[in-house]
Amino acid sequence: MPAKPTKLTQLAKLCVFSNVDMRSSNRKALFGLTLFLILFPLVAMNVSAIGHYVDIMIFVGIYCLINMGLSLLMGYAGQISLGHAAFFGLGAYTSGILCTKFSMSPWLAMIAGVGLTALVAYIVGVPSLKLKGHYLAMATLGFGVIVQIFFNEEVSLTGGPSGFSDIPGLSILGFSLDNDLSYYVLVWSLVLLTLIFSLNIIHSRIGRALRSLHDSQVAADAMGVETSRYKVMIFVLSAVYASIAGSLYTHYVGFLSPSSFDLFLSIKLVMMVVVGGMHNIWGALLGTWLLTFLGNEWLHVFHGFDILVYGAILLAVVMFLPDGLVHLVPRMSRVWKRG
Repeated sequence: MPAKPTKLTQLAKLCVFSNVDMRSSNRKALFGLTLFLILFPLVAMNVSAIGHYVDIMIFVGIYCLINMGLSLLMGYAGQISLGHAAFFGLGAYTSGILCTKFSMSPWLAMIAGVGLTALVAYIVGVPSLKLKGHYLAMATLGFGVIVQIFFNEEVSLTGGPSGFSDIPGLSILGFSLDNDLSYYVLVWSLVLLTLIFSLNIIHSRIGRALRSLHDSQVAADAMGVETSRYKVMIFVLSAVYASIAGSLYTHYVGFLSPSSFDLFLSIKLVMMVVVGGMHNIWGALLGTWLLTFLGNEWLHVFHGFDILVYGAILLAVVMFLPDGLVHLVPRMSRVWKRG
């Protein structure tokens, strides 16, 4: 009677067979996404009823940057975070403060925000990532609460609960990005570059190490994977994604207040990843698009009760589509072929 495969042998098979080249399908998906992003503003700006959708798509792009990092951290490495709104806020506040109070160039302020956020993420990640499951979630949640308290209490620096405004916009080679279309191009160009970078990570040796870590940390350690190093590395990288998104947010909105980076945002970001499909970076993009449009456009009729709608959506997806909405189309195509 053949022996039952152990976690170690299952992990070995995962590391070998996960090297299947997925670049062809990813290239097709990237081409389709790029084509959609080119055509979308051309259509939206010529139809008055949906002209403001370009503005919403800018926020979709900003949240996509955060959620691609969360997808790598949660879906591929198996590490839970409820504190990414804090990293988002650190990038936003660093960029905003340096520009308004120290007259620094927005691009240099963005780089400074990335550096500070990466440092904080490393300091927080080294001890926190020794924890697992709910304990890790509570640790990152506590970090997020601490950062929001800091934003509220340091009135002389952050403006306190009232926040501060007059944050300058971005410009490239003297060309001011002062309208929705130009900022849309900037944000989604960065999203596509980040997506390509993330896909390369996923299909590299690092990606295989992350998946082995998600499957079983004990087995990954036994096979020589430096689990602690990879956990901290992907945690810091996801924080950097959030910091860049925060800088883009602050220079687009021109105003910051602590309420924009509260606990509910962290939970909502995790919901976007779970609803779209936590184990697929394309699912993170899909979930972000759906819930951002729901929150900014389609749930106004449920004003005051939108949290119930979010909960119902999450419950339905977890019960009937545990792999997320991104796997709905393949399921439907299999059913169609059987029929």
